[in-house]
Amino acid sequence: MANSMLTQKQFLGSVLITVILLSFTHCSSAQKTQDQASFELGPVSYQKWVAGVQGGGSGINVFIPVISNKNKVIFDSLYFRGYQTKIEKNNLEYVAYIKTELNRRKDLIMSNKTYEEFGNVAPLKETDFPFSLADNECVISYIENKTIKYLKIPNLLEKPKEEYPSTPPKQP
Repeated sequence: MANSMLTQKQFLGSVLITVILLSFTHCSSAQKTQDQASFELGPVSYQKWVAGVQGGGSGINVFIPVISNKNKVIFDSLYFRGYQTKIEKNNLEYVAYIKTELNRRKDLIMSNKTYEEFGNVAPLKETDFPFSLADNECVISYIENKTIKYLKIPNLLEKPKEEYPSTPPKQP
């Protein structure tokens, strides 16, 4: 009996140690940023904007000028201030368009019929953001040789806020 109690304690001890070790390895599986990239960027900047009409929305546009991209990496996503969004090509530079909560329509339709909830907007900020960043830092994810990589960019430049005018008054 004493021998079986000892093996049961050993078994529980080894299970506990395994759980603890697995929790540490899970923490280390967060995305690692690259120290250097095979491409060269110009000064990365961002600009906040607000629509001039009530409920018209607001956001942040992040501008990513690419000076050289000899390995033809594919720019994928941007992580900035708790948001994650896709990067799009816009003429000679790349832009990430982030929509924020300010000046958004607040109507919310609750129904047991999913088609009636079609107009609802999903939450914008990521609940499980994978990076710890300062307000003037972002991370770009890109694909190089079929591998997803991450580059942390410090010291983003802030452009003056763009406040779009409201709609003109109706003429009689």
